[in-house]
Amino acid sequence: MAGTKIQAAEHTVGEIFDDPYQFTIPRYQRPYAWTTEQAGEMFDDLLAASQAKDSLAESDPYFLGSIVLVKAEKQPPADVVDGQQRLTTLTVLLSVLREYVSPEFAASLDKRIFQKGDPIKGTADQPRLRLRDQDQGFFEKYIQQRSGNHLVPALRNVSPDSRLRLVENALLLKSRLSALEIAERERLVSFIDGYTYLVVVATVDFESAYRIFSVLNERGLDLTHTDILKSEIIGAIPDADQDAYTNKWVQEESDLGRDGFADLFSHIRMVYAKTKARESILKEFRASVLQKVPDGKEFIDDVLVPFSDAFEVVTRASYTGGQDAEAINRLLGWLNQLGNTDWIPPAISCFSRPTADSASLLRFLTDLERLAGSMLVRRVDITRRVERYGRVLDWMENGRDLWSAESPLQLSAAEQTETLARLDAEIYTVLRVRLYVLQRLDSALSDGGASYDHYPLISVEHVLPQNPAHGSEWTTAFTAQERAYWVHRLANLVLLSRRKNSAAGNLEFAAKKTKYFEKTSWAPFVLTSQVLASDAWTPAVLEERQEILLKVLGDLWRLEAAAS
Repeated sequence: MAGTKIQAAEHTVGEIFDDPYQFTIPRYQRPYAWTTEQAGEMFDDLLAASQAKDSLAESDPYFLGSIVLVKAEKQPPADVVDGQQRLTTLTVLLSVLREYVSPEFAASLDKRIFQKGDPIKGTADQPRLRLRDQDQGFFEKYIQQRSGNHLVPALRNVSPDSRLRLVENALLLKSRLSALEIAERERLVSFIDGYTYLVVVATVDFESAYRIFSVLNERGLDLTHTDILKSEIIGAIPDADQDAYTNKWVQEESDLGRDGFADLFSHIRMVYAKTKARESILKEFRASVLQKVPDGKEFIDDVLVPFSDAFEVVTRASYTGGQDAEAINRLLGWLNQLGNTDWIPPAISCFSRPTADSASLLRFLTDLERLAGSMLVRRVDITRRVERYGRVLDWMENGRDLWSAESPLQLSAAEQTETLARLDAEIYTVLRVRLYVLQRLDSALSDGGASYDHYPLISVEHVLPQNPAHGSEWTTAFTAQERAYWVHRLANLVLLSRRKNSAAGNLEFAAKKTKYFEKTSWAPFVLTSQVLASDAWTPAVLEERQEILLKVLGDLWRLEAAAS
């Protein structure tokens, strides 16, 4: 924001609804949403403030809040970044007031709602506030035009919601005003015009305005980067095609939900940039994606829609094409349990390709989950993960052999060795690692078909307790050194479909099997069933079990280099 000039000043409502400002609600803004509760509260506050003193001249200034604009200095056009709800509701109030004041006051109010054209200045008659294109025609006809105000009572069932809010608030304000004397109404008009203030913050570019607003409002701006990009991309499409492409955009956003749709754009940026983001998503998306696909229609048809469809399948594990669909969805389910989303860009890149069949998708996902699982086990940080997936994307884009030994999709011999060593170590110490590995292992022991979605809670329990009671069988079966070595390792861990019980966890082995591991409403996990089948729990049992479980994981993730 360095070098960007920011203007901030207090202005009365009368100064704001005047020729220096020509307000527009941009396409990216959400619809008008104030309800009768919020509009009524604003009216009541203004009315109370206008009547607080014996005479209007004694009135204290009333502060109505701030608005944030994208506006060039000394130029009237102003895009409203924040303040849509207040400016719109003020316009509704001033419009309705014309019916309840003298003709002179009404004519003056007209000037606050409409700018009169000036042939010398080259300006035309126009509203001082323009809503989004979808609502402006309705707003002007029934709210801003005095003749349309009389038709509002007949519009009680109008849609969409943004128009219904306008009608409901207009009717509410009519009701409140009709209960006042004309002197009270005209005093209210004068108070709003000359004693009610807004702080106007203006800057010449959106990103600066966005940051200013985010500072002013702790709850943040109800806009996402997708709203801004939508305005830019669809705004550049020829008018004749804008409705069709707006509908395509809205459909994809509806399919994914607002948050998911915003996430999608971050993943698309990664597909194109192949590096970790270092600046705002807006800047990077424009530079990495839109410079390569500048045509709006091409972007929506060839980038947004395919990637959105792929993202929906990938994040919901809902692939339906081909005989390998079940196996593909199982792998997607595992990837979605990793606790990070760095793997999504290569996945959606693969799924979005027209040539991708179920066999090639299965092969790719098998190795992607192998890579992702290994990086999880090896505690690879986000920077190195993103760099690795960036190289995978580069190989995909350039058509290189992803199955060759040097491919970034494949694990090197050193990575395989480190993965197995980590699995052989104290796996319990990292929550997200232990739960993923143990469920993955349990599924492999179930021939890959086990599903854990129906369990409301899965916990990890130690068979050999972490803190066995002094004098218990555990302290005689294991030396202190053996307990310290085995307690957090793979062989000593099982899955439970309920919360752990710290007291029951210290029971002797035989009692623990019958009173703890068997008490579950669901069929036990394979890992747990194996423990139930054991007669004793000793260092020798754990050593044999550890070797078997490591081999299962080694086979699952093809850790050949480590096993050789």
